[in-house]
Order: sequence, then structure tokens, then C-alpha cells
Amino acid sequence: MAAAARARVAHLLRQLQRAACQCPTHSHTYSQAPGFAPSGISTDYAFEMAVSNIRYGAGVTKEVGMDLQNMGAKNVCLMTDKNLSQLPPVQMVMDSLVKNGINFKVYDNVRVEPTDRSFMEAIEFVKRGAFDAYVAVGGGSTMDTCKAANLYASSPHSDFLDYVNAPIGKGKPVSVPLKPLIAVPTTSGTGSETTGVAIFDYEHLKVKTGIASRAIKPTLGLIDPLHTLHMPDRVVANSGFDVLCHALESYTALPYHMRSPCPSNPITRPAYQGSNPISDIWAVHALRIVAKYLKRAVRNPDDLEARSNMHLASAFAGIGFGNAGVHLCHGMSYPISGLVKTYKAKDYNVDHPLVPHGLSVVLTSPAVFTFTAQMSPERHLETAEILGADTCTARIPDAGPILADTLRKFLFDLDVDDGLAAIGYSSADIPALVKGTLPQERVTKLAPRPQSEEDLSALFEASMKLY
Repeated sequence: MAAAARARVAHLLRQLQRAACQCPTHSHTYSQAPGFAPSGISTDYAFEMAVSNIRYGAGVTKEVGMDLQNMGAKNVCLMTDKNLSQLPPVQMVMDSLVKNGINFKVYDNVRVEPTDRSFMEAIEFVKRGAFDAYVAVGGGSTMDTCKAANLYASSPHSDFLDYVNAPIGKGKPVSVPLKPLIAVPTTSGTGSETTGVAIFDYEHLKVKTGIASRAIKPTLGLIDPLHTLHMPDRVVANSGFDVLCHALESYTALPYHMRSPCPSNPITRPAYQGSNPISDIWAVHALRIVAKYLKRAVRNPDDLEARSNMHLASAFAGIGFGNAGVHLCHGMSYPISGLVKTYKAKDYNVDHPLVPHGLSVVLTSPAVFTFTAQMSPERHLETAEILGADTCTARIPDAGPILADTLRKFLFDLDVDDGLAAIGYSSADIPALVKGTLPQERVTKLAPRPQSEEDLSALFEASMKLY
């Protein structure tokens, strides 16, 4: 019986493949050969894997002073935020710097969910400091702020928008050498210790955008699971949702050889290149860890095994999405974060309204993967199965609803707010949310299915309520 079922699934997949549009946007069949779309636009033929050096282990933070000494660093910027500056991870770093005779100055004014203004304040600080190395201790906000500060201090005559992603900025390639940056993540979500991406709110347009270049990735990521024991449960949950969506989106992204245009010079090949055979491995492995450990990590702050594994999963997913990219969940999340009105997430000690990044990403995931599933149903079913769904008798056309229902159950079990309405949005906000998504072409064009403004409106509407 099982063999017959497998044969039927294989037959259906072949039928679907024959019936599906074979244009570069819609096809999801891997081919190693370069090709040309029917329109004559050349698609890419190569992908490039770039990742920071990574060191993992309980207590590995104490080695940071020795690392800087080995680099010959004489004047170091230690970057963190006000809350973390009083907590053990930063103290452990400072102790190591002092013990190893490293001269350093602390910048603790990083904003949780940074803005262009908070980036520029950090940039001004480091320009005055003439630092020859950086240490970033914190979550994605700190690591991203430090990446931007390092970039603009190394390119002091550049305008801020020069390196910001198009169409908001000019998206220029980074050709200047940067100083060494050691990242010490204290949350298990962004994977920013592995990537060349720095995200911020562009206040003028009230949307998130960022800088994406392999050149800005940290020199070294020190992944110390002891730091995860300081995270409150909602921070663990929301960080974990970011890992979940990094894995799902990078695995279901447009394949690298279907992305266009083909770069005329390798320096212009984007950091986010589309799904590829190497990033797929990291994405799937990260997803398996999330399925096994995230709920445990949220429910028991002393579960070092679960929190350690989620810390690794964050890095694994970072390697995957840092090279493949993300798509609609992230593209739609940026206006959700940027247009927040009064919502303040539990367990986040901030003085401004805040939708944590992982929450803003995951709230649209059931709607998004229902929408994208028709382009790569086998991948959507595979990820649903990893997350606990019984797919033995699943029909190919049901791939999207199955994954969506699996995600809803996962979120319900972790007490996630019931959709966008629960964090202060209504149908009246949808035009602004769509408008804020449209500039996010760096990620939205990596979705396996193209989307119109009407499609985006429908996805936001479907995300107003989850359960």
C-alpha cells in the first residue's frame, strides 16, 4: 500500500511539473546549466557561499580578548545595548578584554529594532574613536548596528544611502576593506553573526530596509550557549520564530539559477541569491532543530540542551538564508514592524512601541505558505512533515493548507498573538502595509510565486486573524 501511495505521489508530481509554467519565476527544478528565460533575460548560473568563521561552546566568550590580541587590535569598540550592558554576557566580554590588556571603549546606545538615526549615531561614535576592531554583544540589533558602523567608518566619505538596498538606497557594492568584527550573539534568532546583512527602520518611509553585502559579515561569531539562559520566554519564542521563517523561506525561495539578471561582475552578485543545494542543507537541518527544541526552550529557561540547540539552529539558518535569502514573510514583516502604533511586546524592556522582528515575520507565515505552495508543493509538504504534520495521505494541491495548519498549531501552542489584529492592525491599515512591502524587492522577488498588490492585500487580510 505504501509503495502504491508513493507511486501515486510521484505520478502527481510529474503531472504537476508538466502542467506548471516553466518560466524562471515559476519553475523549481534544479539545473546546473545557465539558461535564458523565454523573454531573453539571462538568469544566473552560479551561487556563492559566504559565512563568518564560527566558534561554538559553553564559555567560549572568555576567549574574545585572546582573539583580539591575536589580531593585533589596539583600540576596540565594544557595542551593546543599555539592558545588556548590565548583564553577564557583556561583563564576561569586558573581563576577557581587561585580562588580555585590550584597550576598549563601550558604546551601549544601540536601539532594539534600530533606525537609520540610531545607525548614524553609532557611526558618528565610531568615526570619532578611530577603532581598529569591533566586538558586538547582543541580538541582531546590536550586531547589525555594529556592521553598519564598521562599514561607514571604513568608508567615511560615503553618503548613508550609498550602501542601502535599492530602491530605497543606491545599493552600491562594498569595495573598501573593513576592520575585524567579532559578534557574540545573546539571542537565538537572527543568525546575524553569520551574515552580511544589517537591517534597520528607515524612518522617512516608515519601512524596514537594510544593507546586504558579504563584505560586512563578522570576522568571527562566538556562539556561547550560556548566554541563552538570560533570555525571557517571549524573547526565546520570538527569536525562534525568526529561525523558523529563515529556514522555511530560504528553502522555498526561487532557485538561484532562476534569478535574474545574471551579474556582469561577481561583485554585483547579491548576497541573497535564491535557494541552492548547500543552503538547502542548512535550512532543513535548522528546521529539524526548531521542531524538536523550540517549545522546550520557551517553556523551561533552565533547559540548557534545548537553548543550546536553538542557539546553533540560529547560526545554521543564518548560513542558509544568508546565502539563499528570504522572501515574503520577511518582506511583509518590515512594514508590520515599521508602522507599529502602540503594541509593546511582553518581556522586552523598551521605551517605544515594538513588534519584535520574529513575531512580525511569523504572523503572516500561514497565509504566505498557502500562497507559495503551488510553486514547490513537495518542499512545502516536506517542511510540514518536519514540523509534525502527517503527510502520508496528503494530496499535492493541499500542500499549502497543510503547512499553514501545521504552523497555526505550532504558534497556538506557544501562545502567539492571534494575528495582526491582536497587535493593533485592522483592514484599514492594509494599503499602508502593502505600500511598505513594495520597496522590499530584494526579498519579495525571491518568492517562488510573483505577487501583485492585490495578492499582498489578500495576504495581509488573511493574516489579521490566525486561529
